[in-house]
Amino acid sequence: MYTALRLQRRLKQSIRRNDVHVVVVDPEPYMTYQPFLPEAAAGSISPRHVVVPLRRTLPDCRLVVGEVTALDHGERRAAVRTLATEEEGSGDIEIPYTELVLAPGSISRTLPVPGLAEHGIGFKSVEEAIGLRNHVLEQLDIASSTRDPNIRDAALRFVFVGGGYAGVEALAELEDMARYACRYYHNLKPEDLKFLLVEASDRILPEVGAEMGRYALRELRGRNIDVRLETRLESCERREAVLSDGSRHPARTLVWTAGVKPHPILAATGMPLNDRGRIRCTARLRVHGTDHAWAAGDAAAVPDLAASGGAAADGAAVPECAPNAQHAVRQARVLADNLAAALTGGEETDYRHSYAGSVASLGLHKGVAHVYGRKLKGYPAWFMHRAYHLSRVPTFNRKARVLAEWTLSGLFKREIVSLGSLEHPRAEFELAAGTGRRPEAG
Repeated sequence: MYTALRLQRRLKQSIRRNDVHVVVVDPEPYMTYQPFLPEAAAGSISPRHVVVPLRRTLPDCRLVVGEVTALDHGERRAAVRTLATEEEGSGDIEIPYTELVLAPGSISRTLPVPGLAEHGIGFKSVEEAIGLRNHVLEQLDIASSTRDPNIRDAALRFVFVGGGYAGVEALAELEDMARYACRYYHNLKPEDLKFLLVEASDRILPEVGAEMGRYALRELRGRNIDVRLETRLESCERREAVLSDGSRHPARTLVWTAGVKPHPILAATGMPLNDRGRIRCTARLRVHGTDHAWAAGDAAAVPDLAASGGAAADGAAVPECAPNAQHAVRQARVLADNLAAALTGGEETDYRHSYAGSVASLGLHKGVAHVYGRKLKGYPAWFMHRAYHLSRVPTFNRKARVLAEWTLSGLFKREIVSLGSLEHPRAEFELAAGTGRRPEAG
């Protein structure tokens, strides 16, 4: 989306003259701003404000809602499966192209843990974030109404696997929300809740540095959150989390945030991939050794010239840029500029960005930050976290809406309503239609 947005601005006159057509293919008609998912799960931001509608943001581009199933780069054709082709039962449509930009991002990296596919909850999409919020509130309802102590114990235990950004921020925000919600249940107390964070390495939030990571660990444990370092999830069958330290934890909630991997579509593109399955790219965001192909974001292995001192610009012997939003957004802009330059005869430039630092939220008014060498914690870090992401979310429309919601949430109480029926909106009607009796005549 960022690449298309930049191209739309750089090539506006050519697009209007129909000299250039920018076609965006995506399975969803929106872009999800993932750093806001924890706040959406906690109810601080409405789900519709976490996503950016592509049709309104890219009015000069053609949007195809579908999924690329195959590429023939020699013939410059992409096979795309859409909802219409599935409905019609016809074959995939073919879209010809002159220049190809690959930016499919990443998906959750799972492991062959018994029971994970049946009971695990991911945290990569807005649907998963809202589903998790509904699920957590439903567990409080179950715990409040059951007479079975085992069911109550399992309902009030929440296991999160992965101590990176997604895991820590999701856990911290949802723990904040759940403890607040307990005041509205006559037989639940905040201390009844049991949150467990499982991390395979010896630290959490490595992006913010060792010192701030230790502070975050103390902050979480100070809130009675059980953090298990150098521990793995061995099994989660029958709603019981079994850890590598031998402990067993009955739990009806298991959130999996243990890393990401490149999108599997890359294997069908025929592009050169590195040993981690990412597309090998040059510093100018061109696919290595392939003409008329470009890539950026989590799916691209881009040489980090800022870290290597600018040596080996072909990407063969330098460290790669980390697959995070800070690099992806900036790579998209350089890619769009280089692509526009290739079309108009301009000069291309290398991608170079010195890592500015990281910010992370630990719940309302709590956070950690390590930015430009400065270390912040508590409220200042939380405020910087919000200010940074507000500046980065696309379009003025979204910035204004998010800011308005934050302002209103500071004036009123949290919303703790579970709308689990949204996930199955036709369930009640199907029940009525299946059990309803036709009135007898006469």
